[in-house]
Amino acid sequence: MATVDTLSSTLAALADPTRRAILARLRAGDASVGDLAKPFAMSLPAVSKHLKVLERAGLLTRSRAAQWRPCALRPEGLRAVADWIEDYRALWEARLDRMQAYVEELARREGAAAPAAKASRTRTRRKP
Repeated sequence: MATVDTLSSTLAALADPTRRAILARLRAGDASVGDLAKPFAMSLPAVSKHLKVLERAGLLTRSRAAQWRPCALRPEGLRAVADWIEDYRALWEARLDRMQAYVEELARREGAAAPAAKASRTRTRRKP
């Protein structure tokens, strides 16, 4: 059940475009709250709330280095989402492979049946 809760909290955190932008910025390296807030037209407390959501979802960590309080990306926090998506990707690839095989089999059968059908039409047209 913990996986579902982790998955739900991670997906909820990723649902917001501001939080996705924050994660994208953190891919370049650690940043302070002030640095993360610069591109947004919102207050530092509002950005801090977004950071708390990301932190609870396990997508970032906040630490303290003297006066600097950097935020760092935790890519392993996306593992639950990646695993869940991978399960569905595998399912759909298998289904699409079966459908492709079926379509190819139908085409093969129609290809084999077409000359026989043409021959039978040719024979029925001839009258002695």
